[in-house]
Amino acid sequence: MELQDTINAFSSLAEKINDDPKLFLNDKIISAKNLNPWFTEDSILNSLKSLVSMIEKEALSNWVKSYEIKCKISTVLIVMAGNIPFVGFHDLLSVLISGNRAILKFSSKDSTLMTHIVNELIKIDKRFLNFIIISDSLVKSGFDFVIATGSDSSAKYFNYYFSKSKCIIRKNRRSIAILDGSESKNQLLSLSDDVFLYFGLGCRSVSKIYLPEGYDLNLLFEAFYKYNNVINNAKYCNNYEYNKAIHLMNSSDLIENGFIILKEDISIQSPIAMLYYEFYSNRELLDLKINKMKDSLQCIVSKENDNFGKTQYPGLDDYADNIDTLLFLNTL
Repeated sequence: MELQDTINAFSSLAEKINDDPKLFLNDKIISAKNLNPWFTEDSILNSLKSLVSMIEKEALSNWVKSYEIKCKISTVLIVMAGNIPFVGFHDLLSVLISGNRAILKFSSKDSTLMTHIVNELIKIDKRFLNFIIISDSLVKSGFDFVIATGSDSSAKYFNYYFSKSKCIIRKNRRSIAILDGSESKNQLLSLSDDVFLYFGLGCRSVSKIYLPEGYDLNLLFEAFYKYNNVINNAKYCNNYEYNKAIHLMNSSDLIENGFIILKEDISIQSPIAMLYYEFYSNRELLDLKINKMKDSLQCIVSKENDNFGKTQYPGLDDYADNIDTLLFLNTL
């Protein structure tokens, strides 16, 4: 397919979703929730909103301007994660817009939503039938390149399994926030989106906050209160109760408000329903420390980056693991 044809098809998909997102998904919301209890209606619709912002015609046209799209057809196996709704969509978009063919191995936790997206694309332009193959199993052949996303343990397996192929293999990354104490109430309210959207399951979810010495933690609790109903999700509640019990048995110092547990800890990866924090006294030393862990980080929220509340709404060029997927595909 020509590049403009692909852009037109995806922008038509955006228009169709924008007409009525719930109608577009129809019964797929219920099916997805039954398949993955972490997927709530709100999280599915929020992710769909982020997806639409990527595929509007102007956004797509501006994105590809920086690349010389060759449209030389190769077959790319995409092994998708399933931690948040539609999480593998950007990889599918990148493969198709670069003129390549995709073999899709969906996560069992997100197969309903992604299959629906593919079917809707094919309804818009039947030529996608020649460019998209859905596989129920992890194939060993029939592809030229691989994009695989998963945990640290699955990344080790992927590196072994696809050792003879040219790959992008993604593993766990985390996101952090750095506060200096001068943040406005609106910025802190926006930070709560970075922490709580998708229950903290994504690599763009803030799991650790660095605070200036003497910072009043009540300011965080006040900002986080708008997400107090998160505890009504059974899986989140189970994690909350479990982590609270474990740390109390270990006599850990905890601060909690009934739906989130704050714990002072040097780690950047906090469990679900917990948020780690750490005090700092010297910002320059903190920046040096963070620079050393940059390969483990996806997003850094701060006043300098002006990105409070934006981590869960990545742009087309906000590549996972900071690897330019389109450049990789365009130089195959």
